[in-house]
Amino acid sequence: MSPRTIVVVTAVLNQLVGLMEDDDVETVGKACEGLTAVIDTCGPHALSIVANKCLENTLKLLKKEAPCQLSEDIEDIDDDDDDDHELFMTSACDLVGTFAQVMGPHFVQYLPQFLPAVCLYAKSSRPVTDRSMSLGCLGELAQALQGGLKDHWQTIYLPVILAGLADADDNVKHNAAFCAGICCEGLGNLIAADYAQILQALGTLFSIDPNTADSSASCVDNAAAAISRMIMTCPESVPIDQVLPALLKALPLKNDLVENETVFKCLLGLIQINHPQVAVNSAEIKRVLNEATMEGSLVEDEDKVKLKLALGAPALA
Repeated sequence: MSPRTIVVVTAVLNQLVGLMEDDDVETVGKACEGLTAVIDTCGPHALSIVANKCLENTLKLLKKEAPCQLSEDIEDIDDDDDDDHELFMTSACDLVGTFAQVMGPHFVQYLPQFLPAVCLYAKSSRPVTDRSMSLGCLGELAQALQGGLKDHWQTIYLPVILAGLADADDNVKHNAAFCAGICCEGLGNLIAADYAQILQALGTLFSIDPNTADSSASCVDNAAAAISRMIMTCPESVPIDQVLPALLKALPLKNDLVENETVFKCLLGLIQINHPQVAVNSAEIKRVLNEATMEGSLVEDEDKVKLKLALGAPALA
């Protein structure tokens, strides 16, 4: 940043961090959104200007210790009431994800403080919006920090993910499935011993009717993407003969199309190495590839080219 830009950014950030201590929840939410936007745009140098105070204020928000949460109106709300979900908390969680993205490995040192605070909102007694928000935040942290989570996998991530996958609400489930896949990808062989119970939990999502709602379709899509990541990361820990038929049945994806790249990369990888299960499931694989490449398909054109080429693979003959 130029010297002039630094002056402007410093002034803006200091003002926004100060507004995080306001006693009005809407003001605090907007301050969190503003901080996320500035830090995303300007990068690590911008965050370094206000890092300590910004981290401190965000943690207070998560722990419900900020001035806006200590007013009489907030204090009187029942802890487990649906109305207790304050919209500005989503902005605070988004800010935590931004910290991890911008700080990278340097944010790992703050996980012992932030993870328990985020996980308070994942409790079964919390409203659906809170549980979904918490798992979404954990997924963002996993995506940004990857192996940096290793010390918190058994004690925090694994139990929260398994609870999320067993949740009654599809919004919570699809965030849990995404988080599971990202963790398996980032932590690799370190958590291969836990694959069996993760796969069992993910397997229940394939029985959801994707036509019920967008959130239902996202459950199936994210379960498919999670299993694809597990296959690509630790194929020896995945019973491919058991999971591939369920995976193929869920393809092409219905709602979370961003994950198309993940599932097709996995499928093309199996075809490329001529995995024995490709020949066994050749009819279903060809069905998926044909549907994905047909006119009107929502698959990206670049991916369609690769999928069309794959149709000529010897294993599919």
